[in-house]
Amino acid sequence: MKTVCFYFQVHQPMRLRRYRFFDMGRHHNYLDDAANRSIMQKVARRCYLPMNALLLRLIEKFEGRFRVTFSISGSAVEQFKSFAPEVLESFRKLAATGCVEFLAETYSHSLSSLANMDEFRSEVERHRAMVEQEFGQTPRAFRNTELIYSDDIGAEVSKMGFGTMLAEGAKHVLGWKSPNYVYSGGSLRLLLRNYKLSDDIAFRFSNREWSEWPLTAQKYVDWVSEGAGDVTNLFMDYETFGEHQWADSGIFDFFERLPGVMLDRGLEFATVSEVGYESVGSLSCPHPMSWADEERDVTAWLGNELQDEAFGKLYGLREKVLAVDDADFYFVWRFMQNSDHFYYMATKWLSDGDVHTYFNPYGSAYEAFINYMNVLADFSIELDRKLEDKN
Repeated sequence: MKTVCFYFQVHQPMRLRRYRFFDMGRHHNYLDDAANRSIMQKVARRCYLPMNALLLRLIEKFEGRFRVTFSISGSAVEQFKSFAPEVLESFRKLAATGCVEFLAETYSHSLSSLANMDEFRSEVERHRAMVEQEFGQTPRAFRNTELIYSDDIGAEVSKMGFGTMLAEGAKHVLGWKSPNYVYSGGSLRLLLRNYKLSDDIAFRFSNREWSEWPLTAQKYVDWVSEGAGDVTNLFMDYETFGEHQWADSGIFDFFERLPGVMLDRGLEFATVSEVGYESVGSLSCPHPMSWADEERDVTAWLGNELQDEAFGKLYGLREKVLAVDDADFYFVWRFMQNSDHFYYMATKWLSDGDVHTYFNPYGSAYEAFINYMNVLADFSIELDRKLEDKN
């Protein structure tokens, strides 16, 4: 029997206000609270609340045979508490069904695994504690920010006690192999995203120029059933439902029909940790890969001089943040690590340009860079002052 594994990423960055050079030293209010509140409440209304209600109905309808997996960033949970507490409660109801697994990731949805392994471990431990507190589960599996994976990162994740990790089914790593099997990376079990089938829902569903439009549940299940392998891993942003693909596209109706058609076709559902197949072989990935863009690498975040400069400056402050040991400074340090800030500085275009533009509140990569660096400069000055006072 072939298994289907649905995994959804839930994340909202903490967006920065427009912070000018002349704001430095005058005030230290870095966040755009109005935008963060507005966007969170909009996405809650369009996606989180209706989709969580739908998943709960499906779990009840199929008496636990329908199962899904989530990871939710700490940045998202903090904003749920501030701006949409009903969303957090709806996720808790899903957790209580016993049919929904919550994975560990980096608390701040950060790129710390590419910068500093001590910080990476700290981020993961903070997130693991949050999942235990909010959802009553101790994560057994791990999903890194943006599905970033390499042999070295996998080895570190294994040392932290996780047995399974998610990764992209990238062609440049898999070669002729199929993503529809369990692989091993050292002592880790690796579940690889089937990016074609995942992106058929996440990116192509409402595209009327797509040759397969309109996508029906029956057609989609045919593709899943006919594919080779043991397990089809369908990993996507949760905001696909109702936000990236609007309700009038039919996305909710499509997903509501999907589990029944899959079960009738003899497919079964499993959460990430429940996928029971043995590894069919090892996977070697010496350089970091991700689920972004055609290259499936990390150049969406670290692909130009602006991004590299900002990234180096940010993680160069780590020792000072630890020395200050102040909750307010930790709070800023965490949201400045959101990977989204570096994504806004991307200068990749061509086939990936529309995606980068859609998610970017800035007029240009340079504008995003200047705004971020102004905040970082003021934060650095305040760090130095705090250290002087402490000494």
